[in-house]
Amino acid sequence: MSEPPRFDRGHTDDLMSFLAASPTPYHAVANAAERLEKAGFRQVAETDAWDGTAGGKYLLRGGAIVAWYVPEGAEAHTPFRIVGAHTDSPNLRVKPRPDSGAHGWRQVAVEIYGGPLLNSWLDRDLGLAGRLSLRDGTTHLVDVDRPLLRVPQLAIHLDRAVNSDGLKLDKQRHMQPVWGLGEDVRDGDLIAFLEETAGLPDGSVTGWDLMVHPVEPPAYLGRDRELVAGPRMDNLLSVHAGTAALAAAAGRGPELPYIPVLAAFDHEENGSQSDTGADGPLLGTVLERSVHARGGSLEDRARALAGTVCLSSDTGHAVHPNYAERHDPTHHPRVDGGPILKVNVNNRYATDGSGRAVFAAACEKAGVPFQTFVSNNAMPCGTTIGPITAARHGIRTVDIGVAILSMHSVRELCGAKDPFLLANALTAFLEG
Repeated sequence: MSEPPRFDRGHTDDLMSFLAASPTPYHAVANAAERLEKAGFRQVAETDAWDGTAGGKYLLRGGAIVAWYVPEGAEAHTPFRIVGAHTDSPNLRVKPRPDSGAHGWRQVAVEIYGGPLLNSWLDRDLGLAGRLSLRDGTTHLVDVDRPLLRVPQLAIHLDRAVNSDGLKLDKQRHMQPVWGLGEDVRDGDLIAFLEETAGLPDGSVTGWDLMVHPVEPPAYLGRDRELVAGPRMDNLLSVHAGTAALAAAAGRGPELPYIPVLAAFDHEENGSQSDTGADGPLLGTVLERSVHARGGSLEDRARALAGTVCLSSDTGHAVHPNYAERHDPTHHPRVDGGPILKVNVNNRYATDGSGRAVFAAACEKAGVPFQTFVSNNAMPCGTTIGPITAARHGIRTVDIGVAILSMHSVRELCGAKDPFLLANALTAFLEG
């Protein structure tokens, strides 16, 4: 294998900007689309007829984006190379009746989304962002990116055993943030505040998908700034790298032997079963329509998918210096050691030997080292969109990612080089 590519801190700087500007899946896909537009991609609507012309295209559906590049001369049965990722992260989401409060405090009623480390949300300056649905049928993104909310922790004087017995949080009683003072809690106050903030007419918002986010920006950390701390790395780090890789691959134009694709889904953190999740029909519909737009038949579609490979890119666990015994003793992925190949024989990850060979070839071409992650047998691992993609579409799928610490915390931690190494590996994979 050749020497790893020289670290480009500009990529990591851009990742940090992407994380800060993407407090929700809706913002993340809008920002990915903006980057693709600059690379010459154009948006297509699902309700329009698609043409088979060459070039970059993308569609947005809620918090999901699927983008692809058709090279000049691509045949109807040309296989796809897919980078799969997800746009959602565990967090606190606003309930349908958000206005709450007690004992002189005004609060916002929230529901727990996914599996966050609840303690990491305590005593943080929190903003509020998401999608507002308007009376006229349109939607509007909103982002209150300033200290607005806080989930206050109980003082140690009222919980003397917290440091010896551990912190125990009730999801319903203990996780409701405060956002002001007042005895008179009125329905509609929060939405009225957001209408005013977004410059929308009073009473124009009839639906909302809102979530809480930390307002502290991503930052370099360490003596030599060799680490990055920030929110939502699981899994916007992969979305960012996949977007950069697709734009780079599209630059090769007619030389591409495959059709490169980015598929970033919502709702991975709670099972992927939605119209924007990996367990829905979105990806399969896009691939099928792309084949048909180029004059392809059912036979062409089957041929294309038979030669297709997907890299399911999601963050994984770096060996923790304080809890090394929780990891498999022979597999200790390290930050800045290059992307990880995830393996689980019970199909919690989709990787098999043939998939490993595809990823190894891409890393060798890119000059990028890679590591292998296997979970400790006594600690069953999580899962990804990888097995779902493989089973739903019959596509050979490989699970990979970047090793991080503090997964599902408000602020996660990765090496400053790894995002750049991942983007290089994904670019080599998409280029074939």
